[in-house]
Amino acid sequence: MTEHTKVDFGADGVDGETASTPGPTVLEKSAPRSDRMAANKIECNACPVLCQISAGRTGACDRYANADGRLIRVDPVLFISRERLESGSATAAIAAPAALMDANEPFDTSRLPTSSGANANDIADRRTDDALFVTGVGASSTYPDYKPAPFIVSSKQNGVDMVTVVTEGIFSYCSFKVKIDTDRFLGPEQANVRCKGEIVGHVTTAEYGSQMLSLGGVHHLTGGSKKEGRVTCDMMQALGNKDAVEFTIDGGANLVIRAGAAPIVDGVEEQRMRVGCGSATIGIFAKQWFGHVDEVVVVDDHITGVLTEHQAGRCLGMLDSGLKIRGRKSTPGRYFQVANPGTGWGGTDIQDPLAIVEGFDASKARPGMRILMVSTTGEHAQWYELDRDLVPRVADMPDAVRRTVERIGENCEPSLATVLFIGGAGGSLRAGATENPVLLTRAIKQQLVNVTCGGAPAYVWPGGGITIMVDVARMPDGSFGTVPTPAIVAPIEFTMRYDAYRDLGGHLDAVRPLAEVLAHGPTHTEGAPLERRTVARHPDNPWPPAVPPMLG
Repeated sequence: MTEHTKVDFGADGVDGETASTPGPTVLEKSAPRSDRMAANKIECNACPVLCQISAGRTGACDRYANADGRLIRVDPVLFISRERLESGSATAAIAAPAALMDANEPFDTSRLPTSSGANANDIADRRTDDALFVTGVGASSTYPDYKPAPFIVSSKQNGVDMVTVVTEGIFSYCSFKVKIDTDRFLGPEQANVRCKGEIVGHVTTAEYGSQMLSLGGVHHLTGGSKKEGRVTCDMMQALGNKDAVEFTIDGGANLVIRAGAAPIVDGVEEQRMRVGCGSATIGIFAKQWFGHVDEVVVVDDHITGVLTEHQAGRCLGMLDSGLKIRGRKSTPGRYFQVANPGTGWGGTDIQDPLAIVEGFDASKARPGMRILMVSTTGEHAQWYELDRDLVPRVADMPDAVRRTVERIGENCEPSLATVLFIGGAGGSLRAGATENPVLLTRAIKQQLVNVTCGGAPAYVWPGGGITIMVDVARMPDGSFGTVPTPAIVAPIEFTMRYDAYRDLGGHLDAVRPLAEVLAHGPTHTEGAPLERRTVARHPDNPWPPAVPPMLG
């Protein structure tokens, strides 16, 4: 189930006067739950918590404030620009004051956006429909959700009439999947992941060259203690907003994770993602080693490769070196379980590669044989030559071999932490788009509707419901917020052709052109021009971000 903020937009202040200058979104006051509420307080109806906010202060989420008796949404709405904006233009036209506020400190109303951003907004006003895209960041929501979404914007893309439904969703059912590019052992599968001592997720199945974590989710948000829910919610907001977050894994490593940055494992910043498993590395570089080595062992926690046994060595006509490797033999030249998982060579727990060598068959090996042992990233490498007793001795690595080790490193991609937000856009969120929510779900599955999060492309999972997944690195900074239910606030936009929106029973009376939205604010607002800020689109995101696949 997806919860929503309960927001009634309106431009009138408490005294009934209409604002005449640009300002934050003003919301109508709701009837208080208690007649005993102080006269200088406003009950915020933006979520089920129903904070009673004193004058000059913010609610528990820091998203709404009582400014001189007016309930306001303190963040400006974020627009994405097709063009790269110059420094000092609309990119930084309006600073969102939410980051400067604290629910326990008086709110300085002088820091609210004012008409000082008009020049930057004028720049945006002169742009055409296909040069601006309104996102859900700062858009707020409507509740009860039979009301239209805050923004239902018409535009023309490539000559086609389009509609974009924009809102901030409050997600109880949501999580983050974190891909960590490293061979290091982070912890056993299913091990608990902790943040500030609270369990906030678990280690899940590893993927090729990467370890995977599942973090957050409804059971940690609402199914445990209050502290677990608060810590989980704060962790998810920070992770989604590309801040660094520290974790510990039961029976494993300490981690610092930040979206789009190299992970830090036990205090060491990771550098490389492996080029492949040990067997794949043999296959890639066998020909480059041929003639320079008599044997190569590529140490890997998953599949350790031995060149002369491997099919690649056989195809090159290499002779069996007689080397015996510990572990469970899979197919020729491929060995499982040569050591325990760890942070040493190739993601194993060894520091001395000879620890996985049982010895040499005297009928095949000979003194002077040249042996390279290397990891799957090239970070570890050692050159050996056999003495008269067939004991490997460390020797100087030939330049030709050293170049192949360097090439392994060259072919390794940089180690990154990738953070993917997964949320269920179900419940009553869809009613802000249509009176018959299942029609929106069906239209999305039929690829008649494109789903974005802050303008970033979202993958919609197959099966029932609207389960979306998006790379937070491609979303605008500060896209995520929280409410103390606890739940995560995230932007979501649904874009479709006008006739598709009509056919799914959309709120056609609430559709407004972009120019009118800029002049009058959200759907339920009349009066002051929309307070907004504009940022350039992420270079990896398509433009326009709103065109359904069938029109792309």
